[in-house]
Amino acid sequence: MSQYYSDLFQSISGSSGNTSWFAEWNNIKSGSYYKAAKAYVDKINSSNTTNATSSRTSKTGNVLDQILAEKRNSTVSKQTQTANSNLTSNMTSLAGSVATLQKDDTYTASNGTSAEDKVVSAMKDFVSQYNNVVATAKKSTLASQTSHIAAIMKTSESNSGKLAEIGITVNRDGTLQLNEDRLKSADLSKVKDLFSKDNVTSYGSTVMSRLTFVPVSSSAEKNTAKDDAKEDTAAASSAAFLETDSNALASNSLYGKIKGTDGTYQYNIEKILSTANSFVKNYNNMFDAAKSSTNSGVTSNLAQIKDKTAQNKTMLEQFGFKVDEKGKMTLDEDVFKKADMSKVQDFFKNYGSSIATNASLVDYYMTTQANTASGYTSDGTYNVDGSTRFNDIV
Repeated sequence: MSQYYSDLFQSISGSSGNTSWFAEWNNIKSGSYYKAAKAYVDKINSSNTTNATSSRTSKTGNVLDQILAEKRNSTVSKQTQTANSNLTSNMTSLAGSVATLQKDDTYTASNGTSAEDKVVSAMKDFVSQYNNVVATAKKSTLASQTSHIAAIMKTSESNSGKLAEIGITVNRDGTLQLNEDRLKSADLSKVKDLFSKDNVTSYGSTVMSRLTFVPVSSSAEKNTAKDDAKEDTAAASSAAFLETDSNALASNSLYGKIKGTDGTYQYNIEKILSTANSFVKNYNNMFDAAKSSTNSGVTSNLAQIKDKTAQNKTMLEQFGFKVDEKGKMTLDEDVFKKADMSKVQDFFKNYGSSIATNASLVDYYMTTQANTASGYTSDGTYNVDGSTRFNDIV
């Protein structure tokens, strides 16, 4: 299955090999497909014998004509436009179905309807919406959204065992299949736990975290270019500050001991606490400022930061850091002050350094708003440089 969706979607880790999907129309207009095909055919021509030159020239023209005809096919273009238009709304519908499975009321009988029937109804809707999203994503050229769908599909695959226990099969094509009888006989507490919103590492919460970063349309996202620039600047600044705080919490200098009034050397708790509070503040500010970004580089790194925080939930809570269901981070200062600062440093050497890397990339993408370099190189390979704010380009 991994091979299947990796061939369709740009991976969340930043792989750019499949970004030609969303650059398709620009490549047609710029003549990049012609150049790619010509480069490919020229390679074949150079490796064959001179005696076949006349025949090859004729075939070259046919190949180029076929490629250009296919890429200019109006039916395909309309299908892509429809898929792009529907994908975001379908993802919003999927988020709604996940939210239903996260509500306590879904698992309680009411108005003559049993809890089992309510769960089955909610799960049928979830599976239907999930499959709609997968099907639409396969036809879409919006790389930012499809990269998140790819991540959701991977999440489903990694949770296939737990899903099977409640009657859901992950098919080879990435879609889900529901066995209602199996679900009805399943322990509903397992279903509830699998979709728990209180557990940020649950299957449901992980899927929802990806859907949280669905880019909204440009008209709804921003009123003016000036507002756009202000948001980018605020997000970039917060990300840069978060990078600094993350590295500071991992540094040796912050944990240098000072001589106390009793003559013993102790950690400068107030200094470390101040840095921890700054980390929390900039963490939240970055997400608030960048949450409506449609830049693939930004959304991918925000999702990775959120995932890393969820994976380290237990350790963070030991030091007083908590993240609510909306992703907002808070710090219990009393708990933090009582923590072993050597353990705090060791933890941030891994978690903090990793967060700093992603924050640095958020800062980079928000600052540069680099455009993807559409087109092929002279030898027929696809070249991508940087990222882009993805707009409807077909």
